[in-house]
Amino acid sequence: MTKSQAGKSSGRASADRAARRRVDDIVQQWRTERPDIDPVPAQIYGLIGRIHIQSTAFIDEILAPYQLVRGTFDVLTALRRAGAPYSLTPKALAESLLLSGAGLNSRINRLEDIRYIARLPEPADRRTVRIQLTTAGESVINDVIPQVFEAQWRRLRALDDDSMGRLVTELSRLADAIDAIKS
Repeated sequence: MTKSQAGKSSGRASADRAARRRVDDIVQQWRTERPDIDPVPAQIYGLIGRIHIQSTAFIDEILAPYQLVRGTFDVLTALRRAGAPYSLTPKALAESLLLSGAGLNSRINRLEDIRYIARLPEPADRRTVRIQLTTAGESVINDVIPQVFEAQWRRLRALDDDSMGRLVTELSRLADAIDAIKS
């Protein structure tokens, strides 16, 4: 690790501790100011938000040299997960990413501009196209995926297998509960 990387890492660790203190401070302030209200939801959502910000930052660092951001990376991973020939219709791609067609279009345009994907005619329906990884796109996503997974694993190593299993179970329950309330 270079001095610059060590400085960045130390700075991030300090910022992470400060963010944790801010979440704890918010909870304590609510306990003081409104003891009649349980502030645990603020703590849980604050920590989830903090994890989202942290993961976005370290993943963005990995993606930047490839001219990718999280949204375009997600498109490439969806195509790669689809299996050879790594192509999907825009509708199937949007469904895979839980996006609207409009939300997907700018990502597709960006990836087409940097030649990571191509729009190909759909043989079965001339009104639509298929989005397919190019050779360059396949090469990039095959390089990037292991880097992202390794960075994620480095951060998860603080948890043992049982803890990770419980975390997945509880986060899934929370996501399902939130979905049920939205309905």
